Amino acid sequence: MNPEIHIKSYQAPPVDEREILRYAGCRASDEAIVTLLQKSLAEVDGRLVYNVCYREFDLVVHDDLCDFGVFSCRSEKLAAHLYGCRRALLMGATVGVELDRLIAKYGRLAPSRALLLQAIGAERIEALCDRFCADYAAKNGVFLRSRFSPGYGDLPLDTQRSIFALLDPERSIGLFLNKSLLMSPSKSVTAIIGVES
Repeated sequence: MNPEIHIKSYQAPPVDEREILRYAGCRASDEAIVTLLQKSLAEVDGRLVYNVCYREFDLVVHDDLCDFGVFSCRSEKLAAHLYGCRRALLMGATVGVELDRLIAKYGRLAPSRALLLQAIGAERIEALCDRFCADYAAKNGVFLRSRFSPGYGDLPLDTQRSIFALLDPERSIGLFLNKSLLMSPSKSVTAIIGVES
């Protein structure tokens, strides 16, 4: 187990406009949507951060219990997902608070633009997580299982509290958890990732 909290900052990953339109629920893109998307992307350019914090833990899976040494949780789906892994990563990632401010602004002024900004945020945080996982796997010569987040399947949402206690993302990357277990900034992710050597 590595008890150190690691922090990584990235440059903006390449943008996948088709993925943004998929998140926005646009089945076909007409000229007006493409123009609005381009304006929205230009507005967020340079305003987002791409920050990740993570820790590595030894892992023991027994039945539905996932034991990370310093905490454990019960989830049949997570246990099945991590089965065979002897190590795991806990990660937190965010693209920052500026996007939340823009979404709130356009939620009042131009709801269609707010919708596209929401979709941009979803695509950006997923692109960041994908970049981190690819970099970690390449650097360490391992294969990573897909990310598994609190609230997914039968993994209780309150697992967030344990992840936040272990990663201290408030200090490391400016990611906060409120009493309702919602994260701020909203375009953020926490996850458990199995490591295959």
